[in-house]
Amino acid sequence: MAEVINLRKGDKVAVGFTNITVGLGWEPNEGTGAEFDLDVSAIMIDESRKIPNKDYFIFYGNLCGRQHSGDDCENSNCTDGKFGVRHTGDDPDGSSSDGDDDESIIIDLTKVPQNIQEILFVVTIEGAVQRKQNFGQVRDSYIRLVDNSNGKEVMKYELGEDFSIETGIEFGRLYKRNNQWKFDASGIGYKEDLAYFLAKYFTGTIQK
Repeated sequence: MAEVINLRKGDKVAVGFTNITVGLGWEPNEGTGAEFDLDVSAIMIDESRKIPNKDYFIFYGNLCGRQHSGDDCENSNCTDGKFGVRHTGDDPDGSSSDGDDDESIIIDLTKVPQNIQEILFVVTIEGAVQRKQNFGQVRDSYIRLVDNSNGKEVMKYELGEDFSIETGIEFGRLYKRNNQWKFDASGIGYKEDLAYFLAKYFTGTIQK
């Protein structure tokens, strides 16, 4: 049995399978007060490093690329996602993970449009400013890739950095080079919310 590849920040590894679950997990530190609502998003970027349109921004309000969330997505039979990427649903307080992934995104690389060159995986804290929360109050954060053909975890990146003021983190990214998909354990922190990433990659302008 192949061992799990434990990645370090900056590692780039070829992905030799096409049907993937990207799982992300975390635990708030004890005694941090209000519940943490951490949200995972997948940002699909084309050759010009832009989101072609808002449908390609996969998050709790657009689970499958059809601007559906929650039951709307399931009822509309978008189990694979319009662009081969599907968010499995929002976990607003981390209580449904039971020690496993808090949120996950399922990807079929064979169905991702040819113009998409990168898929960024970003985690942000909802209401961070109002609740005075940041990733310095979160521990045991990770991103992992599972091969859905056999259910085996293939690679995992555990964030060891101390993000003392950051409210958004790019955990990692899938990117295409010479028609081959690779995974980059990026681990980049931002003192920003979800709107920042939408502005950066959709409009190309950042509002302050």
